[in-house]
Amino acid sequence: MKLRILLASAALLVLTQAPFALAQTKAVKIGVLNDQGGPYSSVTGPGAVAAARMAIEDVGGPVLGKPVELVAADHQHKPDVGSAIARRWYDAEGVDAVFDIYNSGVALAVQRLAQEKNKVLISSVNTAEVTGKSCATNGLQWGGDGYALANLTVKGAYKGKPESWYFLTVDYAAGHSLEKDARAAVEAQGGKVLGAVRFPLGSTDFSSYLLQAQASKADNIGILGGGTDLLNAIKQADEFQIRKTKQKVIPFALTTADVVALTNQTAQGFPLVMSFYWDENAATRAWTERFRKSQGKLPTDLQANVYSAVLHYLNAVQAAGTTDAKAVLAKMRDTPVEDFYTHGARIREDGRLMRDMIYAEAKAPGQMKSKDDLVSVVKRFTGEQAFLPRALSECPLVKK
Repeated sequence: MKLRILLASAALLVLTQAPFALAQTKAVKIGVLNDQGGPYSSVTGPGAVAAARMAIEDVGGPVLGKPVELVAADHQHKPDVGSAIARRWYDAEGVDAVFDIYNSGVALAVQRLAQEKNKVLISSVNTAEVTGKSCATNGLQWGGDGYALANLTVKGAYKGKPESWYFLTVDYAAGHSLEKDARAAVEAQGGKVLGAVRFPLGSTDFSSYLLQAQASKADNIGILGGGTDLLNAIKQADEFQIRKTKQKVIPFALTTADVVALTNQTAQGFPLVMSFYWDENAATRAWTERFRKSQGKLPTDLQANVYSAVLHYLNAVQAAGTTDAKAVLAKMRDTPVEDFYTHGARIREDGRLMRDMIYAEAKAPGQMKSKDDLVSVVKRFTGEQAFLPRALSECPLVKK
């Protein structure tokens, strides 16, 4: 009888201590939410998940004595799908921070959720709205954005005299924001925007849009979209032989992955606005070789951004001694971002990481020293030169 009582007491003790023990061993859990198989999967997708794993490796072991766990999912470019996944992660699966996104509508929805749940979102999207009028204390923007793309692309295309433009714009929030910023950049140089047409994400036929752009007689046809949309538009522009006329086709969101897909024969002269290029120095080349061993291809700047964001987040968790979002975000803001390609960058009040940006141009085949020698870096810009000035910010968190 006494033995039964002792065993029952021991079982009760185990049960009552189990939640405490579970809390003590709970993982630091992060999620990568992006396009895993759609139009942008080649520039973010599985490669961004691999980059996040590399950052976890480079932290060097457990964080706060706990393992770091990584989950990933495809938002399908649908805000309701993306926010449902993030809600489940935050509420039921113990995810502390979400990274990447690369869809503005999804990012805005998840950022609202992160604010509500006191969780963290670190996104890479082309709309500046996530750090503009829709900014939130729990949301950070890590890569480039529409303002930087527009600002640096238009400046790079400028050849000493104002020109006219016509835009083909992807029809969602990031495209609309990019078009607004591109119009402002063109007009600031004395140029004119003769018109614009919007196409749905995932378009395969650009013929009607290109014919409208061609009929406008604009000097430049700007393609404001990315991934397979951008590749399809460029290929079909060449089928119409537009680039053999005086009109120039100028992509605003070209990546090194797109240059590889197009080949340098097709992409030569196209502009790229990036935060990272694989061949800048010994450190970028070494990291690229690690990435290539697992993925079999070069990393994009978007994938490098995920590495940078995850590394800075995990280091901040360790330094803060907690996964509480407010404490971790405060530590992230207090600490300059340092990694293999980011040096001394700081996070502004609106959540914008004020990192350096690169303006580059795709090389002609005859200029390439190897198949991976894709672009020439023309100029580096500081964050202050590249991104929306503080004085123009619509974010209520910014002190002017």
